[in-house]
Amino acid sequence: MIAGMTSIQNHFRVVLTMLLMLTCLTAWGQQNAQFTQYMFSGLVINPAYTGMDEALNVTFVNRSQWVGVDGAPVTQTLTAHTLFSKSKLGVGLSLMNDKIGVHRNQKIAGSTAYHLSVSENAVLSFGLQAGLNILKSNYGSLSSTSTTVDPQLVNASIGQTYFNLGLGFYYRSPKFHVGLSLPDLIPQRFAINDTTSITWQKAQYFVFSKYVIRINDFLQVEPSVLIKYKPDLPISFDLNACLIIKQALTLGVSYRKSESIDFLLKAQLTPQLQFGYSYDFVTGQVSNLSRGSHELMISYLFKYSHDNIASPR
Repeated sequence: MIAGMTSIQNHFRVVLTMLLMLTCLTAWGQQNAQFTQYMFSGLVINPAYTGMDEALNVTFVNRSQWVGVDGAPVTQTLTAHTLFSKSKLGVGLSLMNDKIGVHRNQKIAGSTAYHLSVSENAVLSFGLQAGLNILKSNYGSLSSTSTTVDPQLVNASIGQTYFNLGLGFYYRSPKFHVGLSLPDLIPQRFAINDTTSITWQKAQYFVFSKYVIRINDFLQVEPSVLIKYKPDLPISFDLNACLIIKQALTLGVSYRKSESIDFLLKAQLTPQLQFGYSYDFVTGQVSNLSRGSHELMISYLFKYSHDNIASPR
């Protein structure tokens, strides 16, 4: 009983420390792309996840959001990261292509994270990310579909490249995970002409946490939550619950506030290869226009064992 209380107190101190570090920051930047399977690919929301898989991991995700809506978001991302165990340093690379209407955001970023052992089985990592955001907007394409386009935007094709920074913190123990991140720290603003300019949307703060409940040797349940905050907008959140069967098959359901109910499936095809699929059933204002959102994930972990037992990630 005393040991359990001590463990809870340690978790609370870690969360409180991370909150204090994150709330000291005030930043603006580009809005992040949205994913449903972020719990399977933590690097897409938090640079501190770099190296957490303790071997080279390569993950590709393709997301088609709000299928049936013209100009709806379509996003592809490729991440690769690994851990140098002797130095406790993780390094990674992220590539993203995100298209929304006339806007396209292409991103390349390198990340690094230092992993600090805070107890025998718990690790706290501090991550930094740096890279380039290439923003392109083809406003001229609107003139072919609308007669009310601002004359200043006709034939306007705008492109800007920005340097960006991000940071995050991630705490992991066998049963409890929590992460805080702010992937974009630098303001991004560009001018169309002398009188018209655009400020790319404000940055998001992410808080992710999950708890592992082992039912028996074959089943475990992982409830989790992702809280998303962007200045001047209401707080949003995802509530998730995943059932994991024999560390091989994961079935999950999520609720995204005022937006969708999501269904997830992840299969461990081999000890190294994973495949994931999610479907978002839209419940918000877009529900009358969209047939939902689809997301595919494929991940390969370059970690092998002679007894063919997969690492419990």
